[in-house]
Amino acid sequence: MITHTEAIIFKSVDYQESSKIVTAFTHEHGKIALMVRGVKKPKSKFSGLIEIGNILDVVYYYKSSRSVQILSEASYAVKNKNLRADFEKMATMTSAIELISQLLHDNEINKPLFDFSKNLLCWLDSAQLHPPKVFPYIQIRLAELTGIGLQLEVNPQKDETNYLNLESGLITNKQVSSHSYKLTPKQFRFIKIALMAKSSKLFEINFDTGELKQLINYLDRYLKYHVEGLKARKSDAIFEQILQE
Repeated sequence: MITHTEAIIFKSVDYQESSKIVTAFTHEHGKIALMVRGVKKPKSKFSGLIEIGNILDVVYYYKSSRSVQILSEASYAVKNKNLRADFEKMATMTSAIELISQLLHDNEINKPLFDFSKNLLCWLDSAQLHPPKVFPYIQIRLAELTGIGLQLEVNPQKDETNYLNLESGLITNKQVSSHSYKLTPKQFRFIKIALMAKSSKLFEINFDTGELKQLINYLDRYLKYHVEGLKARKSDAIFEQILQE
């Protein structure tokens, strides 16, 4: 079946002398592998297109019995110009892409997650903010989109001590188990706004030294608790460099 759809490039590996095998998140078939023949040749029509985070308009022949599909055409669906020109945006984007890829099974169609991923890349490209602040919001939204979203207890008060409980996903003012993490007031405010308002005001929160990194770590632990096989991100070696605040 000839398929024309949008795709987000997740990963690419060299194959033989001139080709690559690409992991792509497609709107039509979910996460699939695509063979891109001749992409490493100087005059390839795919030159410059097969890069992590690129949003492409693609054509391939899909056969469900085949593990790798053949890419025949590709062009930019959206051309984000700033993601690779800005080191912090690039690092944040790469870690986000790796997390999204791990949360998806092969051939799993998830159109809400595709739309979120596409909109995220476009927004991150144009946003004027410290990119790492976006990452805990990404984690919270991905938890929601994969059915393990966090929840606030009834009427939590900002002046109370609040906890993130790993087993239940509840944000409470009591430590209900040994798998609970105490949140600072700023961490709690960030989560509360992300869950209740989804407002850009959460990016105006000025974390104290180490608070942002700690919040990302808590949310990673939550995701790993609920998603079997979730691994540490290889791209975090770079991302860690911009979390020193």
